[in-house]
Amino acid sequence: MNAFLALSSAPTRPLAVPPVDWVSIAPELCLFGAALAIVMLRALVRRSPRVFDFSVVIGVVGIVASGVCTAVVWHVVHDNGPYQAIKGMVAVDGFSVFVRTVVLIATFLALLLSVGYLKREALDGPEYLALMLLSATGMMVMASANDLIVVFLALEILSIALYVLAAFDRRRLESQEAGLKYFVLGAFSSAIFLYGIALTYGATGTTSLTGIAQFLAANHVGHPGVLVAGFAFLLVGLGFKVAAAPFHMWTPDVYQGAPTPVTAFMASATKVAAFAAFLRIFVGTFPLYGVDWRPAVWGLAIASLVVGTVAALVQTNVKRMLAYSSISHAGFVLIGVQVATRSGTSAALFYLFVYAFMAIGAFAVIGAVARKGDARHDLEEYRGLAGRQPLLAGVLTVCLLAQAGVPLTGGFVAKLGIFKAAVDVGQYPLALVAMLASVVGAFVYLRIVVTMYGGGESANPADGVVPVDLATRAVLAVVVSAIILVGILPGVVLDFARDATLLLVGAR
Repeated sequence: MNAFLALSSAPTRPLAVPPVDWVSIAPELCLFGAALAIVMLRALVRRSPRVFDFSVVIGVVGIVASGVCTAVVWHVVHDNGPYQAIKGMVAVDGFSVFVRTVVLIATFLALLLSVGYLKREALDGPEYLALMLLSATGMMVMASANDLIVVFLALEILSIALYVLAAFDRRRLESQEAGLKYFVLGAFSSAIFLYGIALTYGATGTTSLTGIAQFLAANHVGHPGVLVAGFAFLLVGLGFKVAAAPFHMWTPDVYQGAPTPVTAFMASATKVAAFAAFLRIFVGTFPLYGVDWRPAVWGLAIASLVVGTVAALVQTNVKRMLAYSSISHAGFVLIGVQVATRSGTSAALFYLFVYAFMAIGAFAVIGAVARKGDARHDLEEYRGLAGRQPLLAGVLTVCLLAQAGVPLTGGFVAKLGIFKAAVDVGQYPLALVAMLASVVGAFVYLRIVVTMYGGGESANPADGVVPVDLATRAVLAVVVSAIILVGILPGVVLDFARDATLLLVGAR
């Protein structure tokens, strides 16, 4: 008792609070603030039909404000160089700015797609928009995370919101099934990733990415098996999020069952954020141990290219076709990760930028063709689409040809950069498999194009002109313009990607 009294009467030291660089996390705060404002608006005004319209405005304002803050961060980094903030938990560099930019663009386009979809399906929209913004917040945090614990927290923030979004249409059994499958498998992958963090901490004594890189550069790991096991578990956890084979099992069912705007959001923004963690952890933190993890990434790339391309050949559901196609595209980006050079990393970043537009544009057309109920995704639904609605057919054709890597599109420049990065380091077998996958994948995309333009008329009497709302039209225009412009004049984006890579590697 006396000891307790003596302890309680002892002078207390003030709690040391680390300084917070608000500029470094301002983009995330803008998105989170917008999501919180939508939730509060929905809670306080429940019966007004204008709540959804106000929620859309709040969401757009939050994304624009986050974009402005991202531009400010880029200006600071460009003038002063990369630095760490909040006790080294956040990396402020060109890499995080690039990934944040792509995530914001994808989120904005997916939000516009969702406006017409939610009204068409008579779904309650404010909660949907708040969840999308919260998921994007997790992706933004993942882009700038400089600690494995922060990466895990960001992974959970983006994933939990996506689980709900995938199952948001409670009237469709496919949507509920998609949410459940994504949740169960996602929980396993998160646990595996967390175990990888624990093993990495056990081998290096820290979870800071900068601290790990410094420790490995200055010390010899006494138990390399623990560190290699940590690599393996981290690869499995991130491989699930990027939909890389053989961790792709969830992708076709979830992409097919989830609401189509959610599928577009997952295929673009989620893939970008997950690959950002992939690059920052392995290329930026473990370059000295590339001999241990690069062979595993080589295998993931080959498996993703082969499985994604071959499985897409036998599909008759267009949504599943593009789901397997996304697995193949993950294989292309993994080549850039496996190369582990500045040119490989910049090629991977450029590929992610272009793929975000290709994926959103393709799924925007798919969502429009599906009509009310979001269930008409069979290839036969696209027969004669060019005659009924040349606008939709033209946009889908541009997106598919870009994914095939046809010249004068952004997809051609993206694939060319990946091939060049692989050849520069002597990875000829990897480049050869990627080229063959591109040729076979072109058949998948041309199969859809031929059906739209040369397949005759649909046998379904319910087919007719598909109504396309103004927001979706704006998305289609932006997507086509970006794909063609980047294909003809790729210099600006290529320079941005190179600058981001230089700052990422230079920060280490």
